[in-house]
Amino acid sequence: MLSPAFRVLLAVITVATAVNGWYPGQDAPGLARDTAPASQAGSFNFDINTGIAVQERTSTEDATEVEFTLDNGSPYPHPYQYQRIGNDGPLLLQDTHLLELFGAFDRERIPERVVHARGAGAHGYFEVTNAEFCKNYTMMDMLSEDGLKTPITIRFSTVGGESGSPDEARDPRGFAMKFRTRKGILDLVMNNTPVFFIRDPAKFPHFIHTQKRHPASHLRDKDMFWDYLGSNPESLYQVMRLFSDLGTPYGFRHMNAWTGHTYRWVKNDGSWVYVKLYAETMQGIQNFTNADATAISGSNPDFATQDLYESIQNGTFPGWTMYAQVMSPQDAQTFKYNVLDLTKDWGFDDIPRTEIGKFYLTQNPDNYFAEIEQAAFTPSHMVDGWAPSADPVLQARLFSYPDTHRYRLGVNHMQIPVNAPTSPVANFERDGRMSINGNQGSRPNYMSTLSKIKLPPRAYVDETHQQWTGGAVAALSAVNEVDFDWPRRFWNSLSAQDQQNLISNVVGHLSAAPTDSVRQRMASLFYHANATLGQAIADGVGVNVTQLTFPDGPTWFNVTKDTQNSTLDY
Repeated sequence: MLSPAFRVLLAVITVATAVNGWYPGQDAPGLARDTAPASQAGSFNFDINTGIAVQERTSTEDATEVEFTLDNGSPYPHPYQYQRIGNDGPLLLQDTHLLELFGAFDRERIPERVVHARGAGAHGYFEVTNAEFCKNYTMMDMLSEDGLKTPITIRFSTVGGESGSPDEARDPRGFAMKFRTRKGILDLVMNNTPVFFIRDPAKFPHFIHTQKRHPASHLRDKDMFWDYLGSNPESLYQVMRLFSDLGTPYGFRHMNAWTGHTYRWVKNDGSWVYVKLYAETMQGIQNFTNADATAISGSNPDFATQDLYESIQNGTFPGWTMYAQVMSPQDAQTFKYNVLDLTKDWGFDDIPRTEIGKFYLTQNPDNYFAEIEQAAFTPSHMVDGWAPSADPVLQARLFSYPDTHRYRLGVNHMQIPVNAPTSPVANFERDGRMSINGNQGSRPNYMSTLSKIKLPPRAYVDETHQQWTGGAVAALSAVNEVDFDWPRRFWNSLSAQDQQNLISNVVGHLSAAPTDSVRQRMASLFYHANATLGQAIADGVGVNVTQLTFPDGPTWFNVTKDTQNSTLDY
């Protein structure tokens, strides 16, 4: 019930409103239009990018040239001071400095990479040395002129270890390259090995789990490690490279690199060839023995990072020579190995290599986190003339890598300076967290007919090389006798000392696997590759070898084949 006094007040307000026109409208208080002539307001424009430009400039200045501030740029008298009541009272919630200090500190770490978490890197350039050869096979602009220099960033890494693990651990090494070409970013995600452990992409998460920590003990587990490798024999060549002294390279400067995957070079007319790239160190191959690598991992777990940084700092710029191997689609059909199989190398005696360029690292990062930890490499970053093959592991990486960057760094990770293209970006991708480069301004965010975006001519048509020979199948590769060809070639290429080191390295690791069947199966696979190698390992780990046989046949099939095992025919 309304009180008599409130009823009187309400009646007065109603009358006043009717008489004075007290209601919202164009003349209501606070809503009256500004009728001042435009000339009195003057003209004022503010560049919204002024702030980021100032901060980028400030980040290059020495500490002696700047004054301590809060995040909003306001001066603050001392970074160690905080607000409290008296000399024994609680802290004050109004202390903006302390709150933002801990708020930032608690969020300093972003998710580390699931693989390749431990790494180092630097910047430099790639220079073309054989444009004539390249133009016979590809329309790539970055390979079109001898002497053309393209800025690059390279990140080296181990594969399985966490970000704080020793960088001299026995592990393959990542060798990721970012080319800032005139036609966009090209990323090559190479390794210091020509092959890998898998050729079926769905195996990759399983494989990586076995190389990390046991879900119960949170320890590295030798049974888990060797159980996977022994049940997937296509990995044997990579296993042998890993447990040779190549598995413990002397830092990052003294190792070669391969694309591993087969890619395609494409010309303007749509013709194409398969291609693999290979980078050979100018510093010469140098490796640690197992004993030396173990010792250096304990005494200096940052050895490779330090060696790279100090060599560049001292003006000893590391360099590599880049080579290409090309194969026609017709030759691929009769080649001894399936060209889409990541566990098979193209030997230089099988497919000759041709030099196409050289690259050097000449500049250390000014800030490791900004320039190396945030560097995002993905094989889906391609340029005209460079295209993927149907290699199934490569196809999976086309999704997995950019998806990882969107998770770790955000949907706008390509706006981070180290990742930003040096050629203009214009599309309809907008907004999202941390859009910092103008969000493509006031241009339409759709394909407008009122303000049309220019469309470049199609570089080539896909119809000439996107023809398939079968329907959709549930694919899984089969193990064949050809899978032991490269393990035998590799063993025979080693010196007597290198062979002994391989045996010793395997025995030292495999002998720690507690399950007899795991050790026996692995020793039997080594024996199938080479009797001397396998028997020495079997004797060293205390098992008897089992004679194995494998069929001849295709790696993949045009029909679905089911199995209860990790691979077909094993």
